[in-house]
Amino acid sequence: MMQNINKAQAHFEECRERIADYPGAEIEMAAKEFVRASTQPKYSYNFNWLSRPIIQYPQDIVGMQELIWSVRPDLIIETGIAHGGSLIMSASILALIDYCEAVEKGVPLDPKACKRRVLGLDIDIRPHNRAAIEAHPMSHRIDMMQGSSVAPDVVAKVREYAKDYQRILVCLDSNHTHEHVLEELKAYADLTAVGSYCVVFDTLVEDLPDDMYPDRPWGVGNNPKTAVFEFLKTHDEFVIDKEIENKLLITVAPDGFLKRVA
Repeated sequence: MMQNINKAQAHFEECRERIADYPGAEIEMAAKEFVRASTQPKYSYNFNWLSRPIIQYPQDIVGMQELIWSVRPDLIIETGIAHGGSLIMSASILALIDYCEAVEKGVPLDPKACKRRVLGLDIDIRPHNRAAIEAHPMSHRIDMMQGSSVAPDVVAKVREYAKDYQRILVCLDSNHTHEHVLEELKAYADLTAVGSYCVVFDTLVEDLPDDMYPDRPWGVGNNPKTAVFEFLKTHDEFVIDKEIENKLLITVAPDGFLKRVA
C-alpha cells in the first residue's frame, strides 16, 4: 500500500514539474489561440453534465471536479444558473464525496446525514430550467434563489442560509461587468473558508479582442478580471492560484481561481 502511495506522490510531483514549464511555452500559446477561436462558435455550449447543459469548457469542468474533491466543501454557492448543469455537477461531486467518506469509514451511507448542499442564485430562473433541475435526481442537494445576486435582500438571505456551514466554496458566474462582479466579491468572497476558493468565471473577457462581445455590456477594461484585480488590492487574504490555470491551459477563468489563505 505504501509503495502505491509513493508512486502516486511521484506522479503528482511529475505533473507539477510539467505544469511549471507551460507558461510561455508553445502549448500555452496554442491554448490561448484555441480559446480565442472557439469563443464565437460557442464551443463551450456543446457539453452537459448528467443530462443538463453546463456551458463550460471540458477543462474547467474537470478542474472544478478536482477543486471540489480537494476542498470537500459542505456548501457551494453559485451565482448564475442558466440550464443548471453546473449546479448538477457540483451536487453530484458532493454526493460522491459523501459516498466515498462512508466507504472509507466502513459504514452505510445515511442520506439523512448528508448535509452538503449547493445554493444557486439567478436574476431569472426560467420555468423550464427550474422544472428540469427540480426533476433531476441530484435536486435533493440543490436550493435556488431568484433575484439579483447583489441585491441587499438576496445577499442577506444567502448569508443567513450559509451561517450554519463551515467550509464554503463560492463560484461567481452571472453578470460579467466589472461593477457587478466586484459587488459579488464584496458580498460573498468572505464566506469562503480558509483553504477553499472563490472562483470567478469569464475573466478571459479581458484577454479577448475588444469586439468579441458587441452586444454585451462587458468587454476589455470592464469585466470579471478587472473586478478581481480591484478586489485583491484590499483583500490580501486571497491569492490567485496560477497552478490551476497553468494546468488547465484552456479555461474561462485565468486569474480567477482565488484561494483564501487567511
